[in-house]
Amino acid sequence: MVRSPLQGGLPPVGAVVGPVVEIACDESGFSGTNLLRSPTPVIVHASVDLGADEAIGLITALRSGFRFSPYEFKSGQFLRGPGAGGALEWFLAALKGRAHVHLVDKEFFLVTRIVDLLLTEPSYAAGTRLTQAHRPAALAVYRAGRFVGGEWDAFLAAFVDLVRIKRRRPGPRNAERFFQARDALLRRGLGAPADAVLSGLSPTRVWDVLTRLDDDRSIPPPLEPMLPALAETVLSWSGGQRRVLVTHDEQSALTADRLTRLRQVLADDGGPSAADAGRAGALPAGVSPLAGLVMVDSRDDPRVQVADLLAGVARRWPATVNPALLQSLLSSTSLHDPEG
Repeated sequence: MVRSPLQGGLPPVGAVVGPVVEIACDESGFSGTNLLRSPTPVIVHASVDLGADEAIGLITALRSGFRFSPYEFKSGQFLRGPGAGGALEWFLAALKGRAHVHLVDKEFFLVTRIVDLLLTEPSYAAGTRLTQAHRPAALAVYRAGRFVGGEWDAFLAAFVDLVRIKRRRPGPRNAERFFQARDALLRRGLGAPADAVLSGLSPTRVWDVLTRLDDDRSIPPPLEPMLPALAETVLSWSGGQRRVLVTHDEQSALTADRLTRLRQVLADDGGPSAADAGRAGALPAGVSPLAGLVMVDSRDDPRVQVADLLAGVARRWPATVNPALLQSLLSSTSLHDPEG
């Protein structure tokens, strides 16, 4: 079978100098802009820093007790196999210190987008640790709203309709529906913190942002969670000390233009902290921790297959397995309610 050419990515130009870590990534649960009616409520972005031989050895050891395709090793098969609990514990133990899992709750992501896009200056740093100051406002709205029911669902759906534009200007009717849904929540009363956030949504400000969406490419795609997930993965592996070269399963959301803008934002805002700047081993100011991203077909790269398996396992985490095993790999800046 003839394969289509791989799309997207941002390969580095020339050799990457200085300290660098190479990671392989894949995701599970991605549903494009279908964030409300998706059968999977979360996206998991997983990464490993294994070498190819290490990944092959790990997959071979897992496959020795199961019957799987010789080309790819999938989490659904893995978790349904005999002795899956023991194999899963072995798998996660083998990845200790060599893997990272970032989780995105799709509904919470939408709430952070409302705050980051409509209440602050839109940025490719939105939804990452670089905008943590905005997280409490989104968390207050999310926690209060998700138990309301129909009014909450209508509010999120109206926001999705409002910003789901493809190179066209939004219609006034979409904005009207959004504010009608917002006002219904305010009448319901979500409590002082959440009501203050909702009241701060100004029609003038919202309309200004919406009209910019049509041609201002400095604004990130409003309904695309893969970009902040990738940014968090890079920041976690970098630690302000080294650059990160990413090998990623083909992902349509990671276009060269978006990655270029993300790389620049991380250079401007995602380098070492002020306290770490100038310390031995810290990245120089203005150097992006994202060294580059190369797309591959997962069938050709065992490292990506391991990341894919980890992502799928994390998304389908069985209740019979000790949650501390996954918690040790989970990013503390995952985009979800930490008490949920």
